[in-house]
Amino acid sequence: MEAQLNKDERIELRVSATDKRIFRKAQKLSGDKSFSSFIVRIVKEKAEEIVAKNDKIIATEKDRQMFFDAVFSNTKPNRNLAEAAKRYKAINS
Repeated sequence: MEAQLNKDERIELRVSATDKRIFRKAQKLSGDKSFSSFIVRIVKEKAEEIVAKNDKIIATEKDRQMFFDAVFSNTKPNRNLAEAAKRYKAINS
């Protein structure tokens, strides 16, 4: 169970009557004790999903950039890499 934090922030929003009815119905079906806890839980889950997806995309983009920089740069392999390539060729020849 998540620790209770000091909840001094407030969010206000307006929704249609139809949206509110479906939110209330979902809250009752979910077992959440209060409407507020239901809304916070659902929004938090979705927000964490969006942030995680974004972080994954950024990490993937960084990896892609590092790969292409390594493959297409004009730098020579360092001594360790050159020696590893020689060992590989000797074993697999």
